[in-house]
Amino acid sequence: MKNRFDLIVFDWDGTLINTIDWIVHCLQQAGETFGLMKPEPQTAKDVIGLCIDNAVAALYPDADAETQKKIVHHYSQAYFSKQLTQDDFFPGVYDMLVHLKQSGYQLAVATGKTRAGLTHALAATGTEELFSITRCADETASKPDPKMLHEIMHHTQATADRTLMVGDSIHDLQMARNANVPSIGVACGANSRESLQQYDPLLCLQQATELLTHFLR
Repeated sequence: MKNRFDLIVFDWDGTLINTIDWIVHCLQQAGETFGLMKPEPQTAKDVIGLCIDNAVAALYPDADAETQKKIVHHYSQAYFSKQLTQDDFFPGVYDMLVHLKQSGYQLAVATGKTRAGLTHALAATGTEELFSITRCADETASKPDPKMLHEIMHHTQATADRTLMVGDSIHDLQMARNANVPSIGVACGANSRESLQQYDPLLCLQQATELLTHFLR
């Protein structure tokens, strides 16, 4: 696939950084704080990738709007209590991003995180300068709406056929499909290889770092 793409768009949590178990813990804890039944881990994983408001609404549909709002607030406080560093990246991810950028690819992030959350994560991992643009769910439409990808492509002047979406959740790949953008799934995060393959990715890899085999060798 070398020379097929100009722009590579990455999801963040579960694709580049190993935070899925922490997100699941924080989502479960937030609901339990308000007396709600603890969801199973995979049930919590299945909402990762959505904006946090939609994720909480899907995970705790019987909670009223005010309680859901409180759960969102509690989740955010719990999530930010963990200090991220480059060590939280999956092995080799930082070097992969540097290699891809130095090889001429434009890189971007499309995430269900809030802008505050991603800004914090980029600063903590020292990766702000690696990305041409980043888009977050609270400043545009939540996945799987394609608006996030459309805005990234407009900013970078990349066409859909020259753009690649890389993600670990079904919401990532569904967003790519909705934007007519090719995708690659990675099975190291929220959803299994079998779940991801339902959305017809070009490839389904175990880790994002396996991209180097296809783009740089």
